[in-house]
Order: sequence, then C-alpha cells, then structure tokens
Amino acid sequence: MAERVLLNGAGDSEFNEAVNTAVRYINAGEVIVVAAEFGYIYLADAFDKDAVKAVHILRGDQSGVAAQVFIKDVKVLTGIAKNSNINQDQLFAKFWPGLLSVTLNCQPGLSWDLGDGQRLGKVNVRVPNRKFLNHILQSTGPLVAGSVALTGKSVVRDLTQLPIYESDVGAIFDEGVLAEGPASTWLEISENEITVKRVGAISIEQLQVVIPS
Repeated sequence: MAERVLLNGAGDSEFNEAVNTAVRYINAGEVIVVAAEFGYIYLADAFDKDAVKAVHILRGDQSGVAAQVFIKDVKVLTGIAKNSNINQDQLFAKFWPGLLSVTLNCQPGLSWDLGDGQRLGKVNVRVPNRKFLNHILQSTGPLVAGSVALTGKSVVRDLTQLPIYESDVGAIFDEGVLAEGPASTWLEISENEITVKRVGAISIEQLQVVIPS
C-alpha cells in the first residue's frame, strides 16, 4: 500500500516534511502521485529509465510514446534542449510557470529514455504552477509527468477515481478534489518556426502578443 500524505490544512513544517518525503521516493526510483494545476499526475525521475517505464505502464501508453518533462525553471532548459533561432525566451518569461507545454529538440547525449528510445530527438517540457509540485522540483532534476488518467480518458481530479492499485506507486500526496480547468496550450518549436499543436489555457491571441509572427 502506498504511503498517503494529506496536504490540505498542512502547516509549514508538515508541508516541508511532505516535500522531503516526495523527493525521497523520487530519488529511490519510485513513482508518486501529486496534484498538478487541474488534475492528478504521476511523477518520476526523468533519468531513471525503470521509473519512466513504470509511468508509461500505469498510464497504458502505447510503445514509443515520449513522456512530458517538468522542470523547475527556464534555466534548466539549457541542459536538456537546444536553442532555436526564435526568441523563445519571451514566451517562457510570459507564460512560465503555467499552462504552456513546449516541444523542443533535445540536447545530444542525454542519458535518458522518455519512452521513445530517443528516436524522436525531442522533449516536451513545462514549468508547472502548483505550490507542492514546484517545491518538489526545486529539490530534484527534471521529472517525468503524466496524467494518472488512462490514455484517452478524462483527467482525474478526485483520488477516489484513481485507476490503479495504490500498491503500484510509492506515495500519494492528497490535495482533495481539484478544481476543473483547461489543458495546457502546446507548441512545437523547431529551429525557425513555431507550430501550435493544441490550443488550451493560452489563446492564439495571447501568444501573438508575445510573438506576432
């Protein structure tokens, strides 16, 4: 049975202890369940291939699907993704932390496998905006993140709807029933262009204010 930690109403010391517990499980190669902005997610060390594989199995992902990566801030990007000729820093300064997911070309030589066997040469990355999650990221490297909902199903906002056995994960961090909200907006940035893959919380009009082209 997974350790379950209740976060609602936690004081500062209990909150910090919960962060330390989450980091300890991640460093031990475990998958944990935490809240993102509008749904519960799996979280694991992006450089632990077994943990990443476990996330894919729990989600029922097809073979070859690359997991999304969460990072603590834009500075981490230089170690995992190549710069483009587009002034992407304006986008990140405006919309991170927040609901902007961006697919970028990976830096060569990374010792990870996000699920695609490094065949795609890309990484989808985001800086989330959720207090507990962000505090975890301050004490870890990049983390693989994936909705606890089975692939193709609606997000899970209530842990009573968790579609796994609790013994399948190391720990569950309970923030109660989460608010409903939009998905992230997803962009793909290549060397010279930006492609909108999904419009979500951030509109095309909001994006055009930052990068008119």
